[in-house]
Amino acid sequence: MPELSPKTQRITANIPKDLLRDAQKVTRRGITETLVEGLHLLKRRRAYDKAMALKGKLRLQVDIEKSRERNPG
Repeated sequence: MPELSPKTQRITANIPKDLLRDAQKVTRRGITETLVEGLHLLKRRRAYDKAMALKGKLRLQVDIEKSRERNPG
């Protein structure tokens, strides 16, 4: 059995067979790769939800010309 790197964790989980099968059809990858992709999607979703919670609460003043480093004239 191959050794796990310090950045991985072996787990045992009970996952509905049909859900895993359908997810693997979508990713076209193995079990580990499919689960990792799903976890990354959850992480991104959480970041998106946090950002959307700030919608309308931040007031930004951006000077477009200055941000593009353009000199007038």
